Amino acid sequence: MTIHEYLSEYGGLPVFDFAREEERPEAGAAAWRIATEFEGEHFGEVFARFLREVETTRVTALVIGYWGASYDDNTADPVELLVPAADRFPALRSLFLGDIVMEESEISWIEHSDITPLLEAFPLLERFEVRGGTGLRLNPVKSTALRVLRMETGGLPREVVRGVGECDLPNLERLDLWLGVPDYGGNATAADLAPILGGERLPALRHLALADAGIQDEVAAAVAGAPVVARLETLDLSMGALTDEGAEALLSGQPLTHLKRLDLSHHYLSEEMMRRVRAALPGVEIDLSDRQDQRGRWRFVAVSE
Repeated sequence: MTIHEYLSEYGGLPVFDFAREEERPEAGAAAWRIATEFEGEHFGEVFARFLREVETTRVTALVIGYWGASYDDNTADPVELLVPAADRFPALRSLFLGDIVMEESEISWIEHSDITPLLEAFPLLERFEVRGGTGLRLNPVKSTALRVLRMETGGLPREVVRGVGECDLPNLERLDLWLGVPDYGGNATAADLAPILGGERLPALRHLALADAGIQDEVAAAVAGAPVVARLETLDLSMGALTDEGAEALLSGQPLTHLKRLDLSHHYLSEEMMRRVRAALPGVEIDLSDRQDQRGRWRFVAVSE
């Protein structure tokens, strides 16, 4: 799976590309996308112009697109630009960092830094999403406002997984982590997920995605006995290398009949195991689409490089 299209909607608002589109909406009527292009205007200059020309005090949603790479002359660190300008965005509630398509950068080549200062500088954020895992860092934070946390990567570093698990997020309702594979930095183990799966710091969690994992069987086994599962409405173990072994662990673990939806799409299950999963969860909406060829010796995740 590759990402070819920019976000068209974010935070309940249509996305407006500040640098490319001319007829501008009211400041609070759009999710503003700020980005540059390869060999285009320096990202810092685009951002500075945005601060000058848009009534930022009314902006509720920001989408940060391509900001350059280490080999570009126009590169910048969006975190270093956003944090000092935090007081210019008192209404900001939704932030997407890395709305970057494959033609600009493969997901695992998007270069990040420490994103902890963003969550500290914008304590009222309700939705925070990141695409790309290279260089990504996160220290434990506390937020009573955050409702959605999503990280799309081809390899999520162990330190970031642990950082998420140590955050105090009492009102977080949705957590999506694309774990990826070791070749692209996804070195987390099932043991690293223990604080998340314990759920002590996530009392409001209703949706959990631990997806795109090369170790999807191990993740499924850990989920099978996880306390947090009992309060979930939706569970997503899609996009990974899930085999009959992982599905067996799920079926042998705690009951999942309370779920509204179970997403196992992009999997390596046998036809017999697919029948067993459906039979065991008759009232649950189950996605078993995108079955992969089991005959090869390799098991691929949906998103890696």
